Amino acid sequence: MSAITAVVHKYDPEATFDFGNGEIYENVNWSNNFNKPSKSEFDLAVVEEQNKIDLLECHAKRAAEYPPVTDYLDGIVKGDQSQVDKYIADCLAVKAKYPKPQ
Repeated sequence: MSAITAVVHKYDPEATFDFGNGEIYENVNWSNNFNKPSKSEFDLAVVEEQNKIDLLECHAKRAAEYPPVTDYLDGIVKGDQSQVDKYIADCLAVKAKYPKPQ
């Protein structure tokens, strides 16, 4: 679900889009005008929702590529500092590959 669709349905779960003209504020068919946000409120809510989506995607990508935590624990138990350092370096490389969105 797009950020725009999520925001529209937050304000009005019954609202629909005129998809032929695109998913934009002006093309929303609001079912309940009482809950209809202003264009500026809507735009701000869409930015906030997109930021949440971007952060979740970043976390998912990182989680898929982080090394297993057992590598770190194994290094600690064995007292193998080079293994611990490698684990940390691998984690930092993943963080650099997928920086948190601004």
